[in-house]
Amino acid sequence: MPLSIAIAQFNPSVGDLVGNARAIEQLAAQAHAQGARLLLTPELALSGYPPEDLLLRPAFMQAVAQTLRELAQRLRRLEGMALVVGHPHVPGAAADERTPSTQRPLRWNAASLLRDGRIEATYGKLELPNYQVFDERRYFASGGEPVVFDCEGVRCGINVCEDAWFAEAPRRAREAGAQVLLVLNASPFHLGKSGEREAMMRRRCRETGMALVFAHGVGGQDELVFDGGSFVLDAAGEACLRAPQFEERLLLARFDGARPVPGEIAAPASLHRQAWSALVTGTRDYVRKNGFPGVLIGLSGGVDSALVLAIAVDALGPQNVYTVMMPSPYTAPISLEDAREMARRVGVRHDEVDIAPMFESFRAVLRPLLRAREGDTTEENLQARIRGMLLMALSNNSGSMVLTTGNKSEMATGYATLYGDMAGGFAVIKDVRKTLVWELARWRNRQAAQAGQPEPIPRRIIERPPSAELRPDQLDQDSLPPYEVLDAILEAYMENDRSVDDMLAQGLPAAAIERVLGLLRVAEYKRRQAPPGVRITHRAFGRDWRYPITSRWREEGEAHAAALAAARRES
Repeated sequence: MPLSIAIAQFNPSVGDLVGNARAIEQLAAQAHAQGARLLLTPELALSGYPPEDLLLRPAFMQAVAQTLRELAQRLRRLEGMALVVGHPHVPGAAADERTPSTQRPLRWNAASLLRDGRIEATYGKLELPNYQVFDERRYFASGGEPVVFDCEGVRCGINVCEDAWFAEAPRRAREAGAQVLLVLNASPFHLGKSGEREAMMRRRCRETGMALVFAHGVGGQDELVFDGGSFVLDAAGEACLRAPQFEERLLLARFDGARPVPGEIAAPASLHRQAWSALVTGTRDYVRKNGFPGVLIGLSGGVDSALVLAIAVDALGPQNVYTVMMPSPYTAPISLEDAREMARRVGVRHDEVDIAPMFESFRAVLRPLLRAREGDTTEENLQARIRGMLLMALSNNSGSMVLTTGNKSEMATGYATLYGDMAGGFAVIKDVRKTLVWELARWRNRQAAQAGQPEPIPRRIIERPPSAELRPDQLDQDSLPPYEVLDAILEAYMENDRSVDDMLAQGLPAAAIERVLGLLRVAEYKRRQAPPGVRITHRAFGRDWRYPITSRWREEGEAHAAALAAARRES
């Protein structure tokens, strides 16, 4: 009988052992009914990925082991069906709740073969990533002893995610007799990652002469998003099957012996569509998996809050989104008009609360206590904090979560107010640079126009010069370099670790480099207090940015940049 392997591209929830096991069992039953005799899940599918310090809890590890045994028993009803499922595992012994944490047995990031009602074999991941968002050496020990098993006359070997990014684990599987390599994955999304991932797997196929089945999950987990796009490659590395990104799918791969039979190949999404889908997926899953009934957004009439609103509506539906406009004495009439118009277009409930009386009351109380200082931001921040207080009161009353609207450029430079516009539960666009904010707003409008729908974001919002509207005639560029320059510095220095000299050689202005690096340093304490948000680049503020708040270190070349900037100012 020809081999059919089903790939479970699904959305597990961290810690929901019963729910994840139920979903896996249902997918196995569907796959069995379609003729598959093997189901492959993503990495750590049973526990959800990443379970982080849950792995340090003996009770959690015991529950995982018990759930795995029960799942194996329940699958017995599916005659001839095998399952390769990802889960954390304590090799050799069960976790003992009485054992001190420093003496707990080693854990594997594992994949087990379940067949005939039992756990037939368990493979421990060899390569443990410890870079970017990964922290696996904190939790796991390396395994790597090959597990190869026969399924319908085909010899299948198991690898887990990072294993297949290096040559050793696939080589071991091949030497142990594998003809097809099964790779369980939980590979966090960033822009361009899907292409890198498939290119590396092609290399493994060509090196080993094995076909490869790549099972990848979908969904959001805190900052991380998983984009699916599971695929099958033949021994030459050619794609034979590929699932769409950001969709749950049960994918059926048919084999002629050890050779995959070509099937449907979904085209890779454009980078803008990937970014949009990641932001929608991350927002939807953070809200739903944490049990919030809906979200609140402080709508300003500016492009950042407009983009967050459009994402929230796509993620949750307009009935679950509530916007509030809170004008101050410095709010332009067109901001009020544009906020009303956008709320009308996307169909959300929208209210307006004039904060001028509250602002005047605070100023009256504080006036005898404050020293007059030129360029003082006290009153600017006061307006932002009044708005934050009102939004959090509405959140307390309704149970809905506040979405913050700050972008990555603002998070980098501290152009945001603690306990003001930073107040909330989830920062949707905290990893979206300002220039990409504009691109995504225009892209979303184009998608709507192509579908014959009204553009969700009024064009005037996109085209107006950005302003916080906290003082008369204020523009962002009064305080920051042009966003094209700021974002280029941010991409070079923060995302790609380029030096000051590299940036100068790139033609970036010395004065802007000096200014941005200074702002980046002093804003660290703010970022530590910011809510989590969706990660879409290969380096975001959060899990993969861990700089000290208190630090006197300066980049080599900064003095050169400062001197150039000073010379140009004097001239």
